[in-house]
Amino acid sequence: MKALSILWQRHRLLLGAFLGATLIALYFAARFLLSVLYWSDPAHRNQPLEGWMTIGYVAHSYDVPRDRLVELLGLQPPESPDRKARPTLERIASDRGQPLEAFENDIETAIARLRAEEPHQ
Repeated sequence: MKALSILWQRHRLLLGAFLGATLIALYFAARFLLSVLYWSDPAHRNQPLEGWMTIGYVAHSYDVPRDRLVELLGLQPPESPDRKARPTLERIASDRGQPLEAFENDIETAIARLRAEEPHQ
């Protein structure tokens, strides 16, 4: 404990930067671990399509390339990676003027085509 107080007295800025970097690293490590645990669960693979899902979520769940899925569905890829650029399936269907069920059928057809192109999946 004495060493920590000496560091604090002599190198506050350096110790603060180290603690800040440590907290940031822990945050990203925790996010990574939670993501690995979530996607390792077989219940999150090939989930039935629902309106709250995004194209990225569907691509990850069905293990298909997101960009190719977007291309086959005739969607515009988002220009920025922020949350507003990732609409739900329900919103995309509404913007396309079609019922959610019809859009889900289009997605399932695109997924089947992608899997046929790459049979190792």
